Amino acid sequence: MDKIRTAIIGCGGMGGVHAQRMGAMEEVEFVALCDLTEEIAGAFRERLFGDDGKDLPVYAGTKAMYAGTPDLDAVIIATPHTIHFEQGMEALDAGCHVFMEKPMVTSAEHAYKLAAKVEESGKIMTIGYNTSCSPQFDYLREKIRSNAFGKLELVSGYLCQDWMNFTEGKWRRDPAQSGGGQAYDSGAHLLNSMIWSVESRPAEVFAFLDSHGTRVDINSVISIRFENGVLGSICIGGNCSRSVGYMTFIFEKGRVDLDGWNSSWMDVFAEGETVEPEFGKMDQTPDRNFVDAVLGRCAPKTSPVNGIHHTELMDAIYESARTGQPARPKSQA
Repeated sequence: MDKIRTAIIGCGGMGGVHAQRMGAMEEVEFVALCDLTEEIAGAFRERLFGDDGKDLPVYAGTKAMYAGTPDLDAVIIATPHTIHFEQGMEALDAGCHVFMEKPMVTSAEHAYKLAAKVEESGKIMTIGYNTSCSPQFDYLREKIRSNAFGKLELVSGYLCQDWMNFTEGKWRRDPAQSGGGQAYDSGAHLLNSMIWSVESRPAEVFAFLDSHGTRVDINSVISIRFENGVLGSICIGGNCSRSVGYMTFIFEKGRVDLDGWNSSWMDVFAEGETVEPEFGKMDQTPDRNFVDAVLGRCAPKTSPVNGIHHTELMDAIYESARTGQPARPKSQA
C-alpha cells in the first residue's frame, strides 16, 4: 500500500500525540476521527489539523466510523483503558491493523482473547509502551539474552510524577474507565520495561498500594519473582512534584542503569563496555515501529504477548494488595 489509511479513536491527549507523530510520516493518511460526539472529534480536528484537516470526517462512535470509512487500513485506539478490549476486537473484525495505547486491556482473560483474535486475523497489533522500541532497551535485552554480563539476577526501579493532582476529575481516577490507578497508567511503562527485558512470566507477586483517599492506587510497592528466577522490585509514586523513571538491571558481572520511562539515558558498568553507548539519532517511537511493521519493513517490537504478561502481572498486583498475601498470576491459556 502507498498510504496507510488510518483512523484515530479517542480524541484526547494521547490521541493528539499519535496524530502529531504519525501525521509527520508520509506513509500515513488520516481518514477519520472518532470520539463520543462529533463536537469532541471536531474540536480535536481543528486543534490538531487546522485548515489542512477541514475535510477530515468526524464520527460519534465507532460503528458510524466503520460504516462511513471504506478501505480503512489501521486504527489508533487511545481511549479509556477498560474499553480497549471491545474496541480492539471490533477493529480486528473490521480488518484493521491496530495501534493500541497502553495498557492493552485490563484483565488477563481479555488479553488472551484479544491475542487469539490478532493471530486469527493475521493483522498487526502493537502497544504504545515508551521504551520497547528504543535502541537502549534493544541493547539491554541483547546483553541479557547473550549472558554478556553473566546471568541477570535483579531488577529494581522507581517512577514518580504528580499524577494524583493532574488526574483529578478525569477518567483516569475512575476505576470503571481506567481499570486502576498510577500503576496501570504511567506505571505501565516501567513495568513493561522490566517484563519486556526479562522475557519471562511473573511467577509470584507481592504488592502494597496506597490510594491517598481516592478510588484508585496512587503509590505502590511491588515485588516480583519471575519464572526464570530473576527477582524484581518496582516503586511507583503518584504524588510527587518531580518526575523521574529510573531502573537498574543487576548482573553477575555488571550493571546497567537507565531511564525506564522514556529511554533518555543509559549507563553501563561492566568490563569491556563503554560507560554510555552511542546510538545516534533515530525515530524510536512505537508509532514509527507500528507503521514500519504494517508495511513489512520490520518486526513489531511489541505484541499481544506483552499485553498478556502485563495484565497477568496487574491482576496479581491487585489481588495481592486486596488479600495481603502473595499472588500467582493465573494463565488463561
